[in-house]
Amino acid sequence: MSDAIKHECGIAVIRLLKPLDHYQQKYGSVLYGLEKLKLLLQKQRNRGQDGAGIATIKLDPKPGTKYISRKRDITPNNYLDNLFEEIWSKHFSNLAPEKASDAAWMKDNLPYVGELLIGHLRYGTHGDNSIETCHPFLRQNNWINRNLLLAGNFNLTNVDELFDELVELGQYPKAKADTVTVLEKIGHFLDDEVQRLHTWFKPDGYTNMEINDFIFDKLDIQRLLRRASKRFDGGYVMCGLIGHGDAFVMRDPNGIRPAFYYQDEEIVVVASERPAIQTALDVHVSQVKEVKPGHALIIKKNGRVEELPFTEPSERKCCSFERIYFSRGNDRDIYLERKKLGRQLVEPILKAVDYDFDNTVFSFIPNTAETAFMGMIEGINESLDTIREQKIADKLAKGELSTEALHEIMSQKPRFERLVVKDAKVRTFIADTTARGRLVSHIYDITYGLVHNEKDTIVLLDDSIVRGTTLRDSIIEIAARLRPKKIIIVSSAPQIRFPDCYGIDMSKMGEFVAFKALVELLKQDKKEHLLEEAFQRCKAQQHLPKEMIRNEVQSLYENYTDEQISSKIAEIVTPKGIKPEVQVIYQSIPGLHAACPNNNGDWYFSGNYPTPGGNKVANKAFINFMEKKDVRAY
Repeated sequence: MSDAIKHECGIAVIRLLKPLDHYQQKYGSVLYGLEKLKLLLQKQRNRGQDGAGIATIKLDPKPGTKYISRKRDITPNNYLDNLFEEIWSKHFSNLAPEKASDAAWMKDNLPYVGELLIGHLRYGTHGDNSIETCHPFLRQNNWINRNLLLAGNFNLTNVDELFDELVELGQYPKAKADTVTVLEKIGHFLDDEVQRLHTWFKPDGYTNMEINDFIFDKLDIQRLLRRASKRFDGGYVMCGLIGHGDAFVMRDPNGIRPAFYYQDEEIVVVASERPAIQTALDVHVSQVKEVKPGHALIIKKNGRVEELPFTEPSERKCCSFERIYFSRGNDRDIYLERKKLGRQLVEPILKAVDYDFDNTVFSFIPNTAETAFMGMIEGINESLDTIREQKIADKLAKGELSTEALHEIMSQKPRFERLVVKDAKVRTFIADTTARGRLVSHIYDITYGLVHNEKDTIVLLDDSIVRGTTLRDSIIEIAARLRPKKIIIVSSAPQIRFPDCYGIDMSKMGEFVAFKALVELLKQDKKEHLLEEAFQRCKAQQHLPKEMIRNEVQSLYENYTDEQISSKIAEIVTPKGIKPEVQVIYQSIPGLHAACPNNNGDWYFSGNYPTPGGNKVANKAFINFMEKKDVRAY
């Protein structure tokens, strides 16, 4: 993605099902769980650039001993290594060999030696990036079964509504943020479930310690999560560890955010991405399962593992951006889907260059588009094979297939090159805005001497185009220096038209180049009144329940075809003064669904939000644009 945006966080949960000395004897390390947690986070580091945190819980601790340990780090560019290096150097680096191999001693005397582990990688979409905003969050209590650690990959659209519910319950939350709100919401019902069980067993004459044991066994996590999440609206994977040893991972009913798990007789592991689990545990893809939408993976203190529904699953709408860009491409299915996204663009690309293979150079930007480019290469080669076959057939029919003619036909090859390369970040001490802009525009470099001046067309494949600013200010301008006749920018994703409210940092509608194109077309065609009419319809719905709100921006796009909007986008991203013609080609929404059939969440392209809160956010983003407010829509 040439326009950088922030997106979903990453999670990892581990439950060791055997005593710690089992891992010492079999794998040579009491810290087996901690080592696997580090590897899971390292293999998902693409999911968080703002910080990392981990926490552990020891099973069956003695009263008066520390059984929960937590550490978070926001060191720029080195948060993950720094996190584990500090833990290692402070607690484990100088251990005598006999103590380092003594699981019982390690558990009794050192932190981070526990059977439950949770990790998080933070990609903050808004707000500050302080240590307090870094997961896991801890809700403390003297009752062991009321302690709650929470980490997640989530955004809720109705935080105000959930916050008000907490206030009505008599709480005074310390912040109006979805993380705090979710922690307190689940925490409230955890308290309630624990108290319900205590009240149930107390009349039978059991001691409080005996009742604790009953609570450990009888605490109904499924019921707890059903009650806590009843009003949640958004995309989420939430992971929780409860002080006495229960754990859960819950996934939203549409499956918007991803979660995968693996279990055997030794371990249960959950992560945001499947390959992380495959690598960390060296297991086959068939052994890693997806947490079902609307379900929670519940791991009881006694080791029982169940995947149970906590809400009614809705239509599957898994985030397609995960497949296009966010998830790492070493997942087999994602790799093949990205290749297919590129392959499906072959026909419109070849039409745009008039099937002129001799005078077209195909390339890609940035590196994340390489897999889609490989699919495009395969498709172009197949198209050329078909063209060759037809030419040979025509020559044969006319009796003109000489050796020279055959050689000429077979020697025609597509020109695939690495034209635009992302260079190291350009740093500048210059204060002048214009001068600094000129330097920053050189974040991309080019390969000279491969393009025939004023004769060749350059085709550059990008995986998605959000704002178009990097295209305008850097890529197109720098590619124009190669002096091509034409530059065609191709996006493997459809036009981004609507805000996201489930995790991706795309909430300001006025920043999207597709929306800018729409507005310019409406102004150009003297249809500005449609903007005002849509604005009034949005304002009229502001105070309605979110379930009654309709997305009023969708109808504005119905005035123009995708091609008309793409043409206007090309005008917007064309730098002033360059000679080559610029064209922009986008993936179609049907093409996206064909490539990613099981991950068809497309609300940022189509405006079809899977939850009612999405329509509310879309209208709010449009209102903000019309009122010239540069603020988030949720």
